[in-house]
Order: sequence, then structure tokens, then C-alpha cells
Amino acid sequence: MALSKEELKAAILEKALKAPKPQLYVKDFYACDPEAKPRDVKNAANDLVKEGKMDFWSSGSTTMYAAKGRAKDEEKRG
Repeated sequence: MALSKEELKAAILEKALKAPKPQLYVKDFYACDPEAKPRDVKNAANDLVKEGKMDFWSSGSTTMYAAKGRAKDEEKRG
């Protein structure tokens, strides 16, 4: 059974916080709920951005997701 939208958002945020790399592709979140459709995963990630819990991060050619503050911290260390 697929996770509820709130459970999916919690799983995505947890993965974003614990991942070794601060920026993740939306496809990296598909494993949070293998039964969810890719569009549902993307919508949940976008909701987290709207809620201020995650940020979009752009490499110039692609848009990725990062937990709030993680990508900026990585750039400062860089």
C-alpha cells in the first residue's frame, strides 16, 4: 500500500536530510515509496519547497532538491 501524502513528504524530507550529497534529483526520492507514482513524488517534493522545508537548487542545466540550508552550507565549504 502506498504511503499517504504526509508520510511521503516525511520520508522525502528525511532522505534529503540524511543523504551524503546535499542536492538530490527527484528520481532519488522514488525509493521513499516504490508504490507511488513519480508525479506524486514530485508533487510531494514541490509541496515541501512551498512549505519552506526544502529548496530548489540549480546546477545551471538541471534542477535538484535540497533540505533547507544544506546546499548553501556545502557551497560555503566548497
